[in-house]
Amino acid sequence: MKLQEIDRVETITKKDFIQKYFKPQKPVVIERFIEDWPAYKKWDLDYMAKVAGDKEVPLYDDRPVSHEDGFNEPHATMKMSEYIDLLKKEPTKYRIFLWNVLKEVPELQKDYHYPDFGVKLMKGLPMLFFGGEDSYTFMHYDIDLANIFHFHFHGKKEVILFDQKQNDYLYKIPHSLITREDINFANPNYEKWPALKKAKGFKAHLEHGNVLYMPEGYWHYMRYITPGFSMSLRAIARNPKNLGKAIYNIVVMRHFDTLMRKLKGQEWIDEKNEKAITKTHKKLGING
Repeated sequence: MKLQEIDRVETITKKDFIQKYFKPQKPVVIERFIEDWPAYKKWDLDYMAKVAGDKEVPLYDDRPVSHEDGFNEPHATMKMSEYIDLLKKEPTKYRIFLWNVLKEVPELQKDYHYPDFGVKLMKGLPMLFFGGEDSYTFMHYDIDLANIFHFHFHGKKEVILFDQKQNDYLYKIPHSLITREDINFANPNYEKWPALKKAKGFKAHLEHGNVLYMPEGYWHYMRYITPGFSMSLRAIARNPKNLGKAIYNIVVMRHFDTLMRKLKGQEWIDEKNEKAITKTHKKLGING
């Protein structure tokens, strides 16, 4: 894979963000944008255990998708205090995914504000994401193809991004938002996945206080180098093509996939996984 380092700036004006990154739909890491937030000094694993320790949290790991799984259905649950104890004790594959701050712990709203990037943010959807050492998300893009502002707290995280123009090279699973789950994007096997050599993307490492801007529909793979967590804010897709895809994903694709899982079971999952290979290789004229 041809991965270039994502641009990094210490801070940025609204005008420069719009002109240099939002309009051209280019990712950027802003290193010191949120140092005036109370969260910058307060938010770490111990603080989250203190304010949300008794909350039951949904946990996800890296097991392959099963036909029995519901859409975004967690693999386990645990009290936040127990989960954070686990993160601090040993590596774990368990992650918290799409945990709504407003709904679950309203008092955390006092620790941050909605920044003015010149883009209207959806204020009802501040989401937290937690992970243990070496846990990771499968390469995926979000169902609504939103513009995402990813604020990282506590620890270090590796990020790999691709835009939608790279779809032909990523072994995308049909009727889904993910690539083949057995691809290790941190260290890909090019003999098994030769199309990946043609993929052009971006990479970065995030540390406490960094903000990552991911443009509309960007594929993202995230690996926690150390235990940590992040918060994402989002803005609706502006590109009409991306907005159309988002509506299709939400209204049609998600429900069609759920129906086919019920009708065909694991055969449907296996069939899609195989098509990800055959369609990718056929399009690029790759044998095998």
